[in-house]
Amino acid sequence: MRSQRIKHVPSLATATVAAALLLSGCGGGTPQAATGPVSPTDSASASASATESSASPSPTSSPSSQASTQAGPALCKADSLTALTDASGGGAAGSVYMQLILSNSGTEPCLLQGFAGVSLTAGADGEPIGAAATRDESSPVADVLLAPGEAGTAVLRYTQARNYADCKVVAAAGYRIYPPNDTASLFLPQPTDACSNPEISLLTIGAFEPK
Repeated sequence: MRSQRIKHVPSLATATVAAALLLSGCGGGTPQAATGPVSPTDSASASASATESSASPSPTSSPSSQASTQAGPALCKADSLTALTDASGGGAAGSVYMQLILSNSGTEPCLLQGFAGVSLTAGADGEPIGAAATRDESSPVADVLLAPGEAGTAVLRYTQARNYADCKVVAAAGYRIYPPNDTASLFLPQPTDACSNPEISLLTIGAFEPK
């Protein structure tokens, strides 16, 4: 029995060597990509790169490249204006040409832009008499910036009421003046004749210009 066991040992050794040679022969084909474990240093570097990429904000334009959105001066309002007229310009053919002057009596700059609303009225709190002023659009509209104390002017023409045969003449106490784009008004005392007929227009107003 002992001699039989000794004879089987070489056979097992031979089989083991043959299996090793067979496996070695199978590995001689085309090399495959390495898939070994990543070292701790390489893993930490990859993780840090991914974190920085996700945390980095997307590029934005610098403040200097963005347009300024600061608000400009407010429009001039009746409560910060004073009104007067200058009739030194004279008149012709039954008309009187005046400068309507609006001055900034407030503490901040303001903007006059366009045409005033003007009508004759029976008093400071009275209703308009006749037709309101028509616009003379022969001159372009300009932005008139008024610092405190400065004024803008517009040409106001008054046509004599008695030039119209069908005019129903009534006494007016002065002018009601609405600054451009305002619903509040100023009263300028200046007694004159008016026509109560709404179809007769005695007044013409131009756009404001710097004084």
